[in-house]
Amino acid sequence: MHRQRPQRPGRLRAVVLTALLAAGLAVAPAASAAGPNLITNPGFEAGLSGWTVNNGNATDSATLSPTGDAHAGSGAVLVTDRRTTGSGPAQDLAGKVAAGKTYTVTAWVKYENPASPATKQFFVTMHYGGSTYTNLGTGTVPRGQWGLVQGTFTIPAGQSVTTPRLFVETPWTADPAAAPATHLMDFKVDDVTLREFVPSTTIEVLGKNPGEGNPLISHKFGADGDAFVHDGRVYLYLTNDTQVYRPGPDGTSPTNTYGGINTITVISSDDLVNWTDHGEIPVAGPDGLAKYASQSWAPAVQSRVVDGKEKFFLYFANNGAATGVLVGDSPLGPWRDERGSLLVTAQTPGASDGRNWLFDPGVFVDDDGQGYLYFGGGGNDNSNSAENTNHPKSTRVIRLGDDMISTVGAAETIDAPLVFEAGHVFKRQGKYYYSYSSNFGFGGPIDPNGPPTGAIAYLMADDPMGPWTPRNYAGVIFKNPGTYFGAGGNNHQSVFELNGEFYFTYHAQTLNRRITGGATQGFRSPHLAKLEFNADGTVKEVIGDFAGVEQIRHLDPYRVVEAETIAWQQGLATKRLNAPNDVPRLALHDVDDGDWTSLSSVDFGSGANGVSARVKPLVAGGGIQVRLDDRVGPVVATIPVDGPVGEWTEVGTALRGVSGVHDVYFTFTGPQGGDLVEVDSWRFTRPSLRVTGTADTRCAGPNAKLTVHVTNGERGPVDVVVETPFGTKSFDDVEAGKTRFHPFNTRQSALAAGSAKVTAKAVVDGSEVSTELSVPYDALTCR
Repeated sequence: MHRQRPQRPGRLRAVVLTALLAAGLAVAPAASAAGPNLITNPGFEAGLSGWTVNNGNATDSATLSPTGDAHAGSGAVLVTDRRTTGSGPAQDLAGKVAAGKTYTVTAWVKYENPASPATKQFFVTMHYGGSTYTNLGTGTVPRGQWGLVQGTFTIPAGQSVTTPRLFVETPWTADPAAAPATHLMDFKVDDVTLREFVPSTTIEVLGKNPGEGNPLISHKFGADGDAFVHDGRVYLYLTNDTQVYRPGPDGTSPTNTYGGINTITVISSDDLVNWTDHGEIPVAGPDGLAKYASQSWAPAVQSRVVDGKEKFFLYFANNGAATGVLVGDSPLGPWRDERGSLLVTAQTPGASDGRNWLFDPGVFVDDDGQGYLYFGGGGNDNSNSAENTNHPKSTRVIRLGDDMISTVGAAETIDAPLVFEAGHVFKRQGKYYYSYSSNFGFGGPIDPNGPPTGAIAYLMADDPMGPWTPRNYAGVIFKNPGTYFGAGGNNHQSVFELNGEFYFTYHAQTLNRRITGGATQGFRSPHLAKLEFNADGTVKEVIGDFAGVEQIRHLDPYRVVEAETIAWQQGLATKRLNAPNDVPRLALHDVDDGDWTSLSSVDFGSGANGVSARVKPLVAGGGIQVRLDDRVGPVVATIPVDGPVGEWTEVGTALRGVSGVHDVYFTFTGPQGGDLVEVDSWRFTRPSLRVTGTADTRCAGPNAKLTVHVTNGERGPVDVVVETPFGTKSFDDVEAGKTRFHPFNTRQSALAAGSAKVTAKAVVDGSEVSTELSVPYDALTCR
């Protein structure tokens, strides 16, 4: 939009309205970071310091007066006696802004003249000098109310910024004095901000509502989840969609094309609701472990004992052209490239027909230790035939060598109806299930007896090699995510067993939609559902939802809980604290005032008496509020973040009256406008009894005798149980300050060194408290 201002004779100034600014309020960025406020005295708390009347034209004139009618705080500015529409409060920005950079601007405006229109458009405008003006932000303000004027703009790379000036105005008109109540009304301004826009992947919106199980995480994206269970914990390996998430000033990222993804994200949980972020594995590209690969998509993990040692194998897709593998010492690495080249390529026997892709690895190790790799997809020959559409025969299975990083023999073709990608195998009650994503149609008619398009379908067989044919087709596990969430796209899955139950992973663009208010750009998030079976072994169809699955165990707060273990959160991100391929150590970061995180179903038992955190304060004056069961519930404790700025330290506070099972919310408070703190871990403590123990041994004839002494240092009585290899003894109501002891006849002439277990219980401040001691004793030989 172009407009003209009154000029000195012979001069014309063109003003460009940035494309992002439409009439009404602009949408604030959903994911951005901002620098400090560049405005001096932004809230007019120091009167008119830093502010003048805009005088870009000879006719500009107005009066500025301090007012106590503020949007926030105690001060604002009142603008009266305007002679032109541009005669508003102005501030010099020389030396504060730079050409080529992007900024966000906000201001709060209020007008009250009853003769003025019911609503009025206002601008925040920049005068670069001479005839160059640019409207930076706009808003339509209701009469009698404070209204927000805002916008995001980029200063052109070639623009001179020697004398920039920002000011607030109403839209220009040729003769404003003809209708002063419409064009020259008095108005007030408060809380002006101008900040440099810094691209950030931190997601500021509430992407996962408290109580929901899906998506599993809301502070980053992750797709193509493959689940691997080890020692009662499920690890989920994900295509790192966040790596190509680049939200612009309006909070929207360009579409995900996957080309820049060369790392893999890992999260894990032992309860299926609280998920720990383990960061990213540097797989491909110049900084990756497999530098000969360019991408890492659709990971799959399994373990196997090789040469007497359990090893972990991470398979990944190098785009559609090949599949690679890394080897690790644990589910979290560290990872290494033992093979030195891609595992499956077009040269692998039976792998390629010239059309099919060689990606989306699915790995399965049978009970006899034999490993199998499933891979492939695509297969469109552009014939538009029914045969190619419904039977592209584009996926494969091949045996793995004992080292799990080589293949044995030739790959065999899988003829799954309407197959497209995402091959995965699991086993249940002697049956093998091959699941896959169906294609979206290759131009020919789709067989109604097969799966619908874009769904997760499956075959059943009696052997890991199948044979996988249409005769084994068993149905659909999961329709396309668009069926349930209004956002379709590709489909990918895995199945895992934990504590005797089966679960189904899938991805959907739910977080992407919540960030943008409904649109999607292909950024996917992991989801989880219970997988159930019919009596004949077939799978009951999974329905996608936000509820997810039930938490299978309470969280133990009396251990170190990594701060990047999250049930629900808003506004936070995570960062790695150590080298990219070390076993990961992460912390919460980008922590601002009002951000929060939480833990689900925390079991405090009989009660906690303290809470602490390992933190690195970034500013002084921060705090962490602890709430129970609701993110806006009463504060039960506040942890002062009072350690040295920039140094890791332990901070904590006392806690009373917290027992039983609760959701726990941590809310961060502190100065606005910058990061407050980094957080490494949480820990709660419970009362411990002041009970001590000693043990001595002596010879009683030919045998050793062990005597255990227990002293009560509490104010009240305690109950004590002493357990030894030679018997158990109980002492009830050991009084304060008293010592009780008991001898144990070992009936042994030679006594090895060992320890007795002492358990003490008492009621302290109305709660039952218990303490366990290990009391050592020395070896003794009697003759």
